[in-house]
Amino acid sequence: MLLALALAGCDRPGEKAEAGRIPAAEQRPGDPVRGRDALLNRAVVTCGPPHAAYAERAGAAEAPALNPAGRTGRNAELPYMLTAHVDPAGVELVTSNCLGCHAAPLEGELVIGLGNEFLDLTEDPLVAIEALGAGLAPGPERAAWRRWADRIGRIADYMMTDTVGVNSANNLTLALMAHRDPQTLAWSDTPLIAPPPTRPLPVSVPPWWHLAKKHAVFYNGEGRGDHVRYMILASTTCTDSVAEARAIDAWFVDVRAYLATLRPPPYPYPIDAELARVGARVFADRCASCHGTQGADGRYPNKLVALGKVGTDPALARAAFAEADRFLDWFHDSFYGELGRSRPGLGYVAPPLDGIWATAPYLHNGAVPTLADLLESGTRPAFWRHERSAQALPEYDTERLGWRYRRLAAGKSAAMSWEERKHIYDTSLHGYGNQGHDFGDRLAPAARRALLEYLKTL
Repeated sequence: MLLALALAGCDRPGEKAEAGRIPAAEQRPGDPVRGRDALLNRAVVTCGPPHAAYAERAGAAEAPALNPAGRTGRNAELPYMLTAHVDPAGVELVTSNCLGCHAAPLEGELVIGLGNEFLDLTEDPLVAIEALGAGLAPGPERAAWRRWADRIGRIADYMMTDTVGVNSANNLTLALMAHRDPQTLAWSDTPLIAPPPTRPLPVSVPPWWHLAKKHAVFYNGEGRGDHVRYMILASTTCTDSVAEARAIDAWFVDVRAYLATLRPPPYPYPIDAELARVGARVFADRCASCHGTQGADGRYPNKLVALGKVGTDPALARAAFAEADRFLDWFHDSFYGELGRSRPGLGYVAPPLDGIWATAPYLHNGAVPTLADLLESGTRPAFWRHERSAQALPEYDTERLGWRYRRLAAGKSAAMSWEERKHIYDTSLHGYGNQGHDFGDRLAPAARRALLEYLKTL
């Protein structure tokens, strides 16, 4: 209890945050080497389909593409976003892991910590889930599959997005909270509190290499105090007791320590060094007060910027600030709230910009496809889609800094097929707006070009 009070400082459960600097909180120390191994080989989500059912559907085993070094045993045979786990009944399962959202290919290699901006969460998962269990005979394997299938069935409506690439993790977590007793973590098939809306607000996955600098985990300043307790909330899909949550927490401290060592990939294309030096001066004058400075003496201010100043789509911040008290109460009454403090703010945190060149699209909702568009608001497309095939990522645009995209004349239409609609980013939808952060509009074109060149060096 004393540690919780020390981490929380003066924060009290249920408080909302004011704009301004977010105070630091000491993080529990861990072992980065053990943490990397745990991230790659241990299951934070402890339910899933039996391996036998997965293998039958997957067909002949091939060496998984992009599997990072250090995956051992059965994990070396599985795609990097899946983890092997043996449940208490002795059934070998295949479970989802953190890398499904927090790792992505770049230049032919998997980058751990890069948000997956091409993840497709638009499809109803229940069709594939039911197919996995179709051939299972009564017994422990079918019971394990049924437990997992029933859990996903209860939350599926809260996780499906309108657009490929945006993430629904925030909404999914709230749905899981609604089905759990906060004090015991016991699962209830019926919600114990009102669940969130079934249409998730879009979120762009931030890079993990920012974690070492951030005092709050989430875009709106929520997630203060102990970071680990927020990071393991995804495990509530299957974590049915405080004892299970405590066991995961014990080793995830090492994972957090590993994530704090991550650094962004360097820009792999040529950089105009002289132009970048000019851009560094523009950055210091116009950007550093919110986004911080780089280098040995660099400082990151951890600043929550009010909606009225940043001007970006307010839906995500407003929902957490004004419509989510029941979830804040749940968190602070739970095991997770022993060391953490929610404290959402009516604004967004100006993030660190390390590796920003690799993290397109931009803003908290991924509404702006390139950095050039971010710095000149009049060029932002209202409707757009990435230029990609089903087999490959789009090309990287070294002029505008982001994945190549096509500007569209109109947004989603009921006349389109779902396959066509789901790839369109439509900024007219609630929460998908691309407005705000228009500070670059005040720069001369030459200064914007120089600033873009400097951002390649971060």
